[in-house]
Amino acid sequence: MTQDGHSIEQGLVWRIYDARPGPDGKPRLIATHREASPQLRLDPGDYVVSVAFGRAHLTRKVTVSPGGAAQERFVLNAGGLRLTAVLANGEPVTDRAVAFDIFSDERDQYGQRMRVMSAVRPGVIVRLNAGIYNVVGTYGDANAVARADVTVEAGKLTEATLSHAAAKVTFKLVARPGGDAIADTQWSIATQRGETVKESVGALPTHVLAPGTYVVSARNAGEVFQRLFTVQAGETAQVEVVRR
Repeated sequence: MTQDGHSIEQGLVWRIYDARPGPDGKPRLIATHREASPQLRLDPGDYVVSVAFGRAHLTRKVTVSPGGAAQERFVLNAGGLRLTAVLANGEPVTDRAVAFDIFSDERDQYGQRMRVMSAVRPGVIVRLNAGIYNVVGTYGDANAVARADVTVEAGKLTEATLSHAAAKVTFKLVARPGGDAIADTQWSIATQRGETVKESVGALPTHVLAPGTYVVSARNAGEVFQRLFTVQAGETAQVEVVRR
C-alpha cells in the first residue's frame, strides 16, 4: 500500500487488458486474477494492468518484451477509512440508523464531487486511494445530515466521527387534542420556504429531522390539515395535528 510497505496477501483483483483497442474503441479484457501475486504468460506487446483493493485502485501500462521473465511492482498508495456517528450531545447513533456517502476531491463536468461509495455503514473499513474525501452522513430517513472533509493517508487507518444535530419527531392526526391517531393519513413535511423534506403514510409516522421550523400537512379523507412546528437538536417530540 506504500512504497516501503509489506505486500498485500489477499483481497486484490487484477485485470489485464490488451492495450490495443477493440471494436468498441476500448482495451480488451484478457484475464482477471484474484491471487495476491499472479504469474502470467503473455505474448510480447503492450498491456494495461489494473489492480483493485477495495475502492483503492491503480492502473498502469506494461510492456512485455520477447524472451525472459519480468516482474512488475505496483504501489497502491492507499489507506483505510472507518466512520462512526454520534448525536450532538455525544450519544452514539445506532448503526442501522445512519449511512455515509463518500465523495472524492475530483469534480465532474458540472463541478460536483465524484461519488466513490454510497450507503457505507458505521464501523466498516473502506479501502481508498490516499487523498482528501468529503463524507456525508445521513441520520434517519429525512434531512439530518452531517458533512466533513477527511484525509486518507497511505498505509494508515483514518477514523472519523461525524456529529449529527437531529430531533426524532412522531406525527399524529387527531379529532381533538390528546385524541387517538387517525389511520390512513398522508403526511408531508416541508421547510418554511416550501421545500419538501419527507413524505409518508400512516397513523403515527416517526422521522428524524434537522433542527428548525417546519410545516406539516396531514391529508385524510380528502381534506388537508396543517401545523407549524419547531424542533431542537436532541429532542424527542410528538406533533399533533388537530382535524378541524
